[in-house]
Amino acid sequence: MPNRRIRKAVFPVAGLGTRFLPATKTVPKEMLPIIDRPLIQYAVDEAIEAGCDTLVFVTNRYKHAVADYFDKAYELEQKLERSGKTEQLELVRNVLPEGVRAVFVTQAEALGLGHAVLCAKPVVGDEPFAVLLPDDLIWNRGPGALKQMADAAEASGASVIAVQDVPREKTASYGIVATESFSERQGRISAIVEKPAPDVAPSTLAVVGRYILNPRIFELLEATRPGAGGEIQLTDGIAALLQEEAVNAYRFQGTRFDCGTHIGLIEATIRYALDHEKLSEAAQRLMQNALDELGVEELG
Repeated sequence: MPNRRIRKAVFPVAGLGTRFLPATKTVPKEMLPIIDRPLIQYAVDEAIEAGCDTLVFVTNRYKHAVADYFDKAYELEQKLERSGKTEQLELVRNVLPEGVRAVFVTQAEALGLGHAVLCAKPVVGDEPFAVLLPDDLIWNRGPGALKQMADAAEASGASVIAVQDVPREKTASYGIVATESFSERQGRISAIVEKPAPDVAPSTLAVVGRYILNPRIFELLEATRPGAGGEIQLTDGIAALLQEEAVNAYRFQGTRFDCGTHIGLIEATIRYALDHEKLSEAAQRLMQNALDELGVEELG
């Protein structure tokens, strides 16, 4: 029987985004914009490119903005249509392409990433699926990170976790994996450790917010004991999974921006502005003018 292609993607979006207060008092962090699109749209586009047609958003009872964004906006569409603003109308209508559906699941309590993924079980069922953390924005001119991973997962039948190299002094900020060997861009994971100190980290390969997981992970998460704060960690479920079957680390092509931090959001905005078809030249000029005013030497 051939390996199955992922069709469902899970987006844990129940977090409160306290780092970005007061903005996130009313605007979920997933709705913070990079140029003219919210963070969640970039993650959704990446999932759709990888072949997903069912998008599962795990949210909390107070955050309606994400659901509103993916819902139809009848009044806005009518106004744009009457005004002859066809380009803007298409942008609004094509937030989700035809044939792609959004499903919203409520996480009643913030009990960890593993618990958020578990909330999606009734929708995902018994098939491999993706998990995307919208905070991690991955920029690439070629195929998106999840498309790269989906191709690898389909070829091997194994779960696949995105990784990137980080400085050793920063291992305590990430989940870190040890691998048996790397062939081209992937290698089988032998261990995964959550936020190890630099002197005991098994490697400098850090887990990034993209996962393709076999459905066995649900049963393992259900059996996972809550850790600090009563949270169920996805890392613990993955650690149990790799004891039973192959779980591969995948070093993706692309640049990851940690948009859960202020500087990461700024960096992503700059990169996308510089790569924007219509804004690139103006963005370069404005940035250089700002540096000149601050007395900073010319870029490059």
